[in-house]
Amino acid sequence: MTSGPATFDRRLIAPMLVGSVLNPINSSMLAVALIPIGAAFGVPPSQTAWLVTGLYLATAVGQPVMGRLVDIFGPRPLYLIATSLVGVAGLLGALSPNLGVLIASRVLLGFGTSAAYPAAMSLIRTEADRTGMATPAVILSSLSIANQVIAVIGPTLGGLLIGFGGWHLIFTINVPLSLICVVLGALWLPRTARSRTAGRLDYAGVVLFAATLVSLMLFLMRPAVSRWYLLVLALALGVAFVIAQLRVMAPFIDLRVLGGNRPLIMTYLRQVLAFVGAYSFLYGFTQWLEEARGLNASRAGLLLLPLSLAAVVVTAITGRRAAIRGKLVAGGAFLLVAAAAQLFVGPSTPIWILAVVGVVAGVPQGLNNLANQTALYQQADPARIGSSAGLLRTCVYVGALISAAANAHFFQYGATTAGLHEMAVFLLVIAGLLMLVTLLQLPE
Repeated sequence: MTSGPATFDRRLIAPMLVGSVLNPINSSMLAVALIPIGAAFGVPPSQTAWLVTGLYLATAVGQPVMGRLVDIFGPRPLYLIATSLVGVAGLLGALSPNLGVLIASRVLLGFGTSAAYPAAMSLIRTEADRTGMATPAVILSSLSIANQVIAVIGPTLGGLLIGFGGWHLIFTINVPLSLICVVLGALWLPRTARSRTAGRLDYAGVVLFAATLVSLMLFLMRPAVSRWYLLVLALALGVAFVIAQLRVMAPFIDLRVLGGNRPLIMTYLRQVLAFVGAYSFLYGFTQWLEEARGLNASRAGLLLLPLSLAAVVVTAITGRRAAIRGKLVAGGAFLLVAAAAQLFVGPSTPIWILAVVGVVAGVPQGLNNLANQTALYQQADPARIGSSAGLLRTCVYVGALISAAANAHFFQYGATTAGLHEMAVFLLVIAGLLMLVTLLQLPE
């Protein structure tokens, strides 16, 4: 009697999905808590903004570092340790006596939420190799859908928690989430998963990479001529990082392999451009709806639901196919249309037209994120799938910070219609570059 073909171990799906949503749920819930936190500690928005910045910086650095550790030690130990940190960070945040401690808890939270996604990609790779599955499209799309759904419901959940017990609860909720991850991980993550290649962590490479990225991101958060030294520092540290990586036997990021993998480099570039477009529209359009269009926060949030739902539905419909080419072309085209449509909206534009514009803008978010995730899975060195996946997430945060700088520039005198139209021109340029990069290197 012959046994049937091996199937994907579905026990892995629950810990992968729950772990991967820890970051987006903490990012999105905080959006509605900044004002209450500022009032509680008596600090202005310029200081509470570090609660967002701290998480972004820690995650942008932590994702590839945790990913490399996953490559070396396997996904199970990193998943369990990191998700345990999420619970500790949650308690620290809930009991914070001042803003400084609260910011520290967010930084710890950023590192704690950085291991689950690289671990998930590593587990998917291992299972695909075991089962002979070329590209597990359904599993990859499930990860993408879970993150998008959580991003949609995060602000609503945060608002309910704050209304029920104050802002402390958005940190306390991390304790049960952490326990769920640890229990599921301990029960179902395989103990036999090991690194595909032996090696030690390149500590010097990690430090130089982190210093380069932090310097660059600090500049992008508030770009100005007077802060030129941060850009120069980032460049100098980047050169030192490249030199160091080329000299060691087991580098943190193998630049020789990466340099020879042009498709993967293009995937990273597409991810940055895609999220510059996504975040520029999301935050810019939202601010305009509230300030120039005159909607309150609740109505503006409801008007963005079609955008988020469009992204989720598109991912669900297209996620069963591993094809990348069509998703990328369609994603770039829809982003171009959304940017062009933004040129023609104004204070008197009917609500239903604004909702349609949101739907058009949501389609590329679903397509581009899924396509780039699938492309990375196919293009990355299997031995470095964790660190490669971590770098893909870092590209998201770089895109977010570039978009934040663009919003600050175009809306420096308020979220006016003129500023929105200037932002639309910027988005057209970004969408055009995304389409150009896509056409230059189209994966199958």
